[in-house]
Amino acid sequence: MKLASLKEGGRDGSLIVVNRELTQAVRAGAIAATLQQAIERWAEVQAPLQALSEALQAGRCAEAFALDVAALASPLPRAYQFLDGSVYLHHMLKARKARGAEMPPNYETEPLMYQGLSDRFDGPRDPMRVPSEELGIDYEPEIAVVLDDVPMGTGVGEAASHIKLLMLLNDFTLRTLTRSELPKGFGFLQAKPTSAFSPVAVTPDELGAAWDGEKLSLPILSSINGRQIGCANAGRDLYFNYPQLIAHAARTRSLGAGTILGAGAISNLDPATGHACLAELRADEELAQGRASTPWLRFGDRVRIEMLDEAGRSIFGAIDQPIAQG
Repeated sequence: MKLASLKEGGRDGSLIVVNRELTQAVRAGAIAATLQQAIERWAEVQAPLQALSEALQAGRCAEAFALDVAALASPLPRAYQFLDGSVYLHHMLKARKARGAEMPPNYETEPLMYQGLSDRFDGPRDPMRVPSEELGIDYEPEIAVVLDDVPMGTGVGEAASHIKLLMLLNDFTLRTLTRSELPKGFGFLQAKPTSAFSPVAVTPDELGAAWDGEKLSLPILSSINGRQIGCANAGRDLYFNYPQLIAHAARTRSLGAGTILGAGAISNLDPATGHACLAELRADEELAQGRASTPWLRFGDRVRIEMLDEAGRSIFGAIDQPIAQG
């Protein structure tokens, strides 16, 4: 099933169920008022939500209404925890080269992960607001999973069972600030503003054979102002999978229901799949011509991220955001 949140009812939005075509929806408040409540009570609400989804798909919901993506918040408008990894080696190498940093000594045995801003996320059509174009505005297309309660010490073998939903993620980065912030050794703060997520979050069964419990093997499409930048397959060239990331995060603490976990910018070794972000593109330009000719994102630019199934249908809906001055 596909779940989303309307921009109404408070900071956590109002939960709705969406049909597979992303054209119709129905309110699910009688089952769970918000997606956060649903995740916290997943064992109790999954079956009635699924029944509502099937009724909507069959055209048996008199209360159904036309879906307006502009009226949607992020599926989780805020979360108790947002963790983001970096598991695509190709992206790691390019991004670090762009800021003159070496690879960490243990990157092959231990995932890179940071804890990001989670008290507010942008909706899929909301403008991304930043103070200045001089901050090196960049984007990163990712796949994120939403977890139920994960006990401390959960191992890789049990971790996959805690993945309840998947979403697209646009993880914005202010590249100018990474150069001064990361060498301090305390991680991201100013360089990572708020993120945006796809219109809907989907249960793993919606993905069919493309989801194997560890990774999602479909291309993620990204473009700027209609110009395609990347089409890398999310199931290729990743050093660690989602269960491994979950086990890493839960090594010394439990993860509360509603925790969002990303795996980093999706980047393939095959150059035909383009670039996962502008930092990669600019790094290749510098290598080829001695300087980067593509600018960072500017006010008025529009970033689009989407994933299609094998029949060419949008799975999550598209993140389609303009960049604006904050």
